Amino acid sequence: MQGIGIDFGTSNSAIAVFDGTEVKVIEVEPGAQTVPTAIHLDRDFQALTGSVAIQSYVNENSNRRIEMTAKVIAEVESEFGEGSEGEGAGTQKIYGAAEDHDLPGRLFLGIKRLFGMESIRRLMVFDRPYRLVALITPIALSFRKAISSAVGPVAKGIYMGRPVEFEGSEKGKNALAVERIQEGSTYAKLGDLTFYPEPVAACLSFVQENDIKDGSTVLTVDFGGGTLDLCLVNYQDKEFRVLGTEGVALGGDYIDQLIFKKLIFPELGKGTQWSRRVDGKLVTTPFPFDRYEKALLNWTITHTLNQNQYTATIGEYLAQPDTEKEKLQRLQDVIHHNYSYGIFQRIKAAKIALSDSESTVLEIPELNLNIPLDRQQFNGIIVEVMDALQLCIDQLFEKTRANGSSIDYVVRTGGSSRIAAVRELLEDEFPGKVVQHNTFTSVACGLAIASYYKYECKL
Repeated sequence: MQGIGIDFGTSNSAIAVFDGTEVKVIEVEPGAQTVPTAIHLDRDFQALTGSVAIQSYVNENSNRRIEMTAKVIAEVESEFGEGSEGEGAGTQKIYGAAEDHDLPGRLFLGIKRLFGMESIRRLMVFDRPYRLVALITPIALSFRKAISSAVGPVAKGIYMGRPVEFEGSEKGKNALAVERIQEGSTYAKLGDLTFYPEPVAACLSFVQENDIKDGSTVLTVDFGGGTLDLCLVNYQDKEFRVLGTEGVALGGDYIDQLIFKKLIFPELGKGTQWSRRVDGKLVTTPFPFDRYEKALLNWTITHTLNQNQYTATIGEYLAQPDTEKEKLQRLQDVIHHNYSYGIFQRIKAAKIALSDSESTVLEIPELNLNIPLDRQQFNGIIVEVMDALQLCIDQLFEKTRANGSSIDYVVRTGGSSRIAAVRELLEDEFPGKVVQHNTFTSVACGLAIASYYKYECKL
């Protein structure tokens, strides 16, 4: 018998198996134990998942000019014929939102964020209303194939992780999200899943690998790409008692956006002044960079800026004398060549470097940019994130009536837990008690252990 655990993450996913003695993390795709939680659908609705999905989307939108056209959504009877001047009845076309008719494929990332939102039931994919659970199925199918390849036919009893709180404001969001994931996974023939809290799973993994003293209380801080989850667990007589949990939908992806806004936006023209004649008068105003911000921060839609209504404005600016042309030329290049994904990858690399070094350089050769970045500057960028972490700790302690002295171990896991400011905050509050544990695979490993022993944990 083997326990199987699937960490179906907001940003990345992983799978582990446990035979009662050893935990193994298996490859979800060739050469990769953790993969992006992504799905790409082409116009024939053929699906790609993981890193292949992302690379396909980036490649097909590089240097692609976007032509948005208004879409006819209805025809209604009109008193006058279309284009006539009162010469009888006819039909009138009703136009909806503009559409990119040449879009080769759609890419979906972070769909886990939508599972708990009752108001979102279907997404439009090339004129087809696609059920949200249908987007889960290809990803779940990739999980089943990976398990079958590594350990044989999928057995019953798979455990899947879930955050403390799914995103959404509706009552019953957690139950709805679990129901949707189960339905999509059923279509992929993963069977009836047991959903287990992600931070508790990470704690199980830590206890399995370490000889901790009986009666210990463990605070686990699971800080990943999409969420920040905490749990407080007491371990006694080989039994786990969850004392409390706390969570917020905030993670490394948001930190990357903060860096992009603070360091990259000014190099693309934010704050740049431009002059033009309006009604015969010379008017100087800031370049309308706000029109571009949302699409730049969400790299999956940056390519939509490559249409005349956006590029013409940049061209008008570049045609003027005595302007900061280099910055707006960079913005034009990002749009034309679909560089946004690559920029985010460089940001992640710089962020990781600061976990071990006091300073680094954010290098973006495509834009001829080399931006120095040190920890002090980085800490200033992520102040709101650190405040959220401190608030989560305070709220968890308030609910459980715990305090620092009652904690024996503080487990850091998840990519964002390696940030120096996170480490320092925890070490200042819990001196001598903080340990780093299996940064990217602790949840999957803990789920496999929970699956093997059939542990239960309901929030």
